[in-house]
Amino acid sequence: MKTFVTMGRGGTGKTTFVALMAKYLIDKGMTPLLLVDADPDQNLAEMVGVDLEVLGKKTIAELLSETFITQGGTTVGIPPSRRIENRIWQEGLFEGDQFDLLSVGTKWVEGCYCLPDAALKNALSAITRQYRYILIDSPGGLEHLNRKIASDVDTIFDIMGPSRKSFAHVKRAHRVIREVGIRFNRFCIVGGYGFAADPDPGAISATGLPYLGKIALDEDVARRVLQGKSLLDTPSDSPAYRSVAGIVGKVLSEE
Repeated sequence: MKTFVTMGRGGTGKTTFVALMAKYLIDKGMTPLLLVDADPDQNLAEMVGVDLEVLGKKTIAELLSETFITQGGTTVGIPPSRRIENRIWQEGLFEGDQFDLLSVGTKWVEGCYCLPDAALKNALSAITRQYRYILIDSPGGLEHLNRKIASDVDTIFDIMGPSRKSFAHVKRAHRVIREVGIRFNRFCIVGGYGFAADPDPGAISATGLPYLGKIALDEDVARRVLQGKSLLDTPSDSPAYRSVAGIVGKVLSEE
C-alpha cells in the first residue's frame, strides 16, 4: 500500500490532479484505491462522481458533531477521535467497485481542524483492507502539516501556481514536512494549469526539487468541473488527463 499526498496553494488544480490521477490508476487496473478528501472545500467526491449526501454517507466532521454535540457525548476519557473510529468506517466510508472515499468535511466547531484530522489519522492507521494506493487531497496552506494526517508517505506532489508566493510555498512546505517528521520517498513539484507553458527553469532549479511537468489547460475538464461532472469519465485523449498520466507514470516507473 502506497500513499500519495497532493498539496499546494488554493486554486492551483490540486483536486483536479487527484481525480485524474485516480482515473489513471483505475485505467491501469491498479486498484483498489482509497481517496481521502482532507480539504474542507469537499470537491473531490463530486469530481469522481460521488454524492455522499445522496448515498447517506457522512463526513468525519459531521460524525464528530453528531456524537459530541447533537447527542451530547462527552470528550472525557477515551480520545474522541478513537471513539468514532468505527462510525467512520461504517457511516463515513463510500465503498465503490474500484475505489473507496472518505471526506473530512467542514469545521464541526469553531476553531481548527485538529480533532477531525486526528480522527482521520487514527482511522487511516487502522486500515486493514488491501488498498494498493491511498490518494490524499490536502487543504491549501501549511498548517495541516503539523497534524500529520499521514506520517509515512511514498510521494508528495506539490502543485504550483504561476506566482512567487506559490514557489515560496513549495520551499516552505518541503522544510516544514521535514521538520515535523513526515517520512517520504519523493517530494515532487508539478505546474498547475495556470501556467501557459512550463515554469521558468531557473525558478524550478531554485527550489532544489524534481519537476515532473505541468497539468495541461483543458477546456473540457474545466467544463466538467463547472458542471459537477465526474472527471473519471474524461476522455483518454484529454490534454489534462494525458499530462497527469505522464506525471504519475514517471513516478510509478521509479518504484
